[in-house]
Amino acid sequence: FYFGKTTSFDRQLFPACKIEVPERLTVSHETLVRTGLADRCVSVPVREATDAEILLAHSEEYLEAVKKTPYMSLEDLMEFTRQYGDVYFHPNIYHCAKLAAGAALQLVDSVMTGKVRNGMALVRPPGHHSMRSAANGFCVFNNVAIAAQYAKQKYGVQRVLIVDWDIHHGQGVQYCFEDDPSVLYFSWHRYEHQKFWPHLRDSDYDIVGKEKGAGFNINVPWNKVGMENGDYLSVFCHVLLPVAYEFCPDLVLVCAGFDSAIGDPEGEMCATPDVFAHLTHLLMNLAGGKLCAVLEGGYNLTSLVQSVCQTVQTLLGDPVPRPASLKSPCISALESLQCVRSAHKAYWSCLKHAGNHNRAFSRAFKGPEAGEEEEKDAEEKVWPEPPKRVTPPVCAALVLPDDVACPEGCECFSFSEDLDPLLASKLSDTSGFTQAVFGLLLPLGYEYDPGLVVLVRMPDSGVSDSLWQQLIGLLQSFALGHTLVVLQEEEKALIGLTASSLLGNPAASLKQLQAPLTEDTEAIEKLRHRLQADWKFLQTTGECSSITFEININIHRS
Repeated sequence: FYFGKTTSFDRQLFPACKIEVPERLTVSHETLVRTGLADRCVSVPVREATDAEILLAHSEEYLEAVKKTPYMSLEDLMEFTRQYGDVYFHPNIYHCAKLAAGAALQLVDSVMTGKVRNGMALVRPPGHHSMRSAANGFCVFNNVAIAAQYAKQKYGVQRVLIVDWDIHHGQGVQYCFEDDPSVLYFSWHRYEHQKFWPHLRDSDYDIVGKEKGAGFNINVPWNKVGMENGDYLSVFCHVLLPVAYEFCPDLVLVCAGFDSAIGDPEGEMCATPDVFAHLTHLLMNLAGGKLCAVLEGGYNLTSLVQSVCQTVQTLLGDPVPRPASLKSPCISALESLQCVRSAHKAYWSCLKHAGNHNRAFSRAFKGPEAGEEEEKDAEEKVWPEPPKRVTPPVCAALVLPDDVACPEGCECFSFSEDLDPLLASKLSDTSGFTQAVFGLLLPLGYEYDPGLVVLVRMPDSGVSDSLWQQLIGLLQSFALGHTLVVLQEEEKALIGLTASSLLGNPAASLKQLQAPLTEDTEAIEKLRHRLQADWKFLQTTGECSSITFEININIHRS
């Protein structure tokens, strides 16, 4: 694991922001040190990004203008700042912005060269709002956009997935790659039908990219505040993960903004810090485990620190906690989910079965008109501190035939008894199997919240070795990682691969997936529709929920 942080700058005498403060870094780093997480990480000194690297995502005119800021007077800095939106310039911000971008590049170097498996860079100023020729939203240089272009140029990376879970739309990243099919950009963000900053029509669900990049820009607008863990996980299961696996990235970059966590004054959401452990874990089997998280927002110092620690601990391979306070997705989240799936069904085979968006339904759940005020809860949010995550002596187990040697890294406890064979139904191909995993198995697992996962592999299952490894990795999202794997004697060749996955090693890539077979899609959808009345995490539209809601209201009124 790689850990890097940039320095802070002095706010005295210069225009200052009340929330994007140096303490965001210092408190996060101090907590990582105090909890012992920093000692488990490889800390690499940061460097400044070069002009050539910054120009990968910015214009020369803009770079030259920012270069002059260290020599400006206070009056000149204030005048310079006014031409941009919601950004604060300081004589030292050019140096800090170069360090922030350089830290992201150092992280990419470390991951791509195999020095570390994954990593996180704690940096400020953040970057995802910065555009080619303009600072914006506390951001000077677009750290993640530069990192993506850098990875493509230096390492020949063919496909980059950028996941932006910050609560604000990263329009700077979107504009940088909106016509580029080699970069898949996913962002969820507080939107409220364009009433929330940055108030852009371009942040809505039907903005899918341009020209060759059509379909490679995924916006999930949150049209209400108060989204919870279940809303986030539902979008991952039903949109991001299926598309990401079909895209098959060579590198995953995360715009890790924690203003989407509970207690943040900007986001006003209710997702607890432990959900970021799950979001991180679900991304770690993509791209052979090559994942780089770069800090963006996060302005409640308590939830920020907790979320950073949850992310770091997951990157280090510790078992993810059991999901806290997991409720079914709310109506507004399901409406956004339905809109996104409908908008992208033409571009991704995994979504071709998605229903069409009902615009009348969308209007029915639209927020207040311009000028109207929503009633907001003035009470300060209170949430329990995430439970301490401890790696148990035995987290996962393999049941092996008696004559098979114990794999390296594992400990043998006892010989197995004869096991009764289990019959397993099988899907016809890899695409159909992954569709079943994301559309059925993961949502059911999260809603059921098991205490133990038992995984049985039969010789005629039709599951490839790489898919088997992916399945093991994904299912370790549940039950604190407590997993029991049963292999038949004919499957001895899989013991090493299975043990490697149970030990937390990333799975091999599945390659770019083809369209699932029609019969597989029909079977999965038929089962999902039959189960979703009892298992709410299987829902992908808001119609069923709205009908129930209206019936309940009518009954109550009568």
